[in-house]
Amino acid sequence: MNWVIETRSLTKEYGPIRAVDDLSLQVPQGGVFGLLGPNGSGKTTTMGMLLGLVRATAGAIRLFGDPVEGVHPHALRRIGAIVEEPSFYPYLSGRNNLRYFQGIGGNGSRDEVDRLLETVGLAERAGSKFHTYSMGMKQRLGIAYALLGDPEVLFLDEPTNGLDPAGMAEIRDLIRELSGSGRTVLLSSHLLHEVEQVCDSVAILSRGRLIAQGNVQELLKGQGTVRLSTTDDAQAVGVLSALDWVVDVTMDQGGLVVTAPPERSPELTAALAHAGIYVGQMATVQVSLEEYFLEVTGGQQEPEAEGA
Repeated sequence: MNWVIETRSLTKEYGPIRAVDDLSLQVPQGGVFGLLGPNGSGKTTTMGMLLGLVRATAGAIRLFGDPVEGVHPHALRRIGAIVEEPSFYPYLSGRNNLRYFQGIGGNGSRDEVDRLLETVGLAERAGSKFHTYSMGMKQRLGIAYALLGDPEVLFLDEPTNGLDPAGMAEIRDLIRELSGSGRTVLLSSHLLHEVEQVCDSVAILSRGRLIAQGNVQELLKGQGTVRLSTTDDAQAVGVLSALDWVVDVTMDQGGLVVTAPPERSPELTAALAHAGIYVGQMATVQVSLEEYFLEVTGGQQEPEAEGA
């Protein structure tokens, strides 16, 4: 696997508080990688350390396969980022804001600004002053800013904050488009539904610690329930509970709820048939990322805190 970002035992302490605790990440090249966790779980602090904006207390970082420490201009030229809310000059137009920051960075052409405004859907409002933009338009201009210089990796910190459902859907579609052609998008979010829709891989953080990491579909594989009704539900509970790969069996609303890998449903019916019990109805229910998150974090919800 070609990792564009790796961390080993990355830690950040603010006095007695560990905002990030022994974090080891591996972000693959291409696609959308989600940093998922409630406010206070260490997402923004992690991004800050990767960008050289926050000094790590301990641990190591590798970007594009090379070890880095502190501020790392060579690696940062290959990264575009918006961390927390994007800041622009309110009385400059969207186009002139981008040209100003492009001039500071000293990269790209004047044509690039108009191309990026087209990419993020702001071409028709490119000449309007920033303070007249809606929240969704401000977020899209922030993404255009992060794309200046055509970076290989894009850091987006809570890009749908404050947006209505339509605006959130537009940003999600844009992120999927940007992740094409080998570009990697590192997306931080506390919105589980958003991450499940847009991310290929995810790292779940809770109180600064890594709880789970991997491909979204692989994490959810084998996580689910099977709902069924039988000719003898009471006896079926005992038969299924005796299977070592069945986690739990409960009676619910005239049927059974079996916590077990859904792909092993045929083995459930076989075990019941062997005991002379027959299945009338069966349905598998795959867990959502939200259900998986609540399971692996024990349902913990952190309060909003500095160093989120």
